[in-house]
Amino acid sequence: MTRLNIVLLAAVLVSAFYLVNNQYHSRRLVTELDRAVAEGRRLETEGERLEVDKRAQATSARVEQLARSKLDMRLAGPGITEYVSYRAAAASEAVR
Repeated sequence: MTRLNIVLLAAVLVSAFYLVNNQYHSRRLVTELDRAVAEGRRLETEGERLEVDKRAQATSARVEQLARSKLDMRLAGPGITEYVSYRAAAASEAVR
């Protein structure tokens, strides 16, 4: 009878340690899942913010302002437009 009690006590202790170990691992996995979900939300929010910034940077007014300031571009007008006729282009090709 004493041997049976010792065996049963050992079985209860082993199953208790197994149960505690499983609960610890499951809580750790749930914590990791929560962190991953929070990181996913953060990345999604960051992606949306970057998309808004991209749209703001690509507005036509901003592109025109950058073209004028950094590239020294200007609007084409009749004073700076040079018209080329087909005959003049063919004649210049023949000269070459």
